[in-house]
Amino acid sequence: MMRILMIEDDSKLSSIIEYRLQKEGYILDICSDGEDGLRWGKEQIHDLIILDRMLPSLDGIEVLKRLRESKITIPVLMLTALGSLHQKIEGLDFGADDYMVKPFEMEEFLARIRAMIRRPTKWDNNEETSYADFTFQVIEKRINGKKGSCSLSKKESELLEFFIKNQGQILPRGVLLSRVWGPDAGVEDGSLDTYIYFLRNRLKSIGSSVQIIVERGVGYRMEKGN
Repeated sequence: MMRILMIEDDSKLSSIIEYRLQKEGYILDICSDGEDGLRWGKEQIHDLIILDRMLPSLDGIEVLKRLRESKITIPVLMLTALGSLHQKIEGLDFGADDYMVKPFEMEEFLARIRAMIRRPTKWDNNEETSYADFTFQVIEKRINGKKGSCSLSKKESELLEFFIKNQGQILPRGVLLSRVWGPDAGVEDGSLDTYIYFLRNRLKSIGSSVQIIVERGVGYRMEKGN
């Protein structure tokens, strides 16, 4: 199930969009000011961000700039009343993936969301990526380090991929379970701990100093070792 973050201070519009998106099967989180929206965006638990430009505390362009400066590549649909050619170009140049002007037709809005979510999220290298002191062969589900290489199971590979894409971030247990097993999988909470244990051992076996740190009562984060 796709999860969308909407950063919008118009409560009436937010309620209308929330109703329609929920009918379409999306999960929607709503923030009404820029600072909160930036914090939520940096957690990287969403598949898409819908972003207004005129926001309390931090305007939408600044939110967008800071997200992109933090190497966060979540697709952003800028939804705003500011619709001059210059403003559209500015939004796209600062990293928006699409730009839509209010007022808008709901069906077009939904179509644009579907189109953006269909776009594949790619690694810089589609087959291999590097993190700290090891490389991860995504397709082959294999990690390589100074002490050799090791194959991963499908779930171990999906966990590692999500950790690398959200490096340094604290990832709540519920988010990890939802992203790797699916929101309706009904997996026991202990399964996550078991696979984290497996993944730690795999990293250790190839001589990696990368650590998967438990954040008590919250979840896990992965960080580079010394």
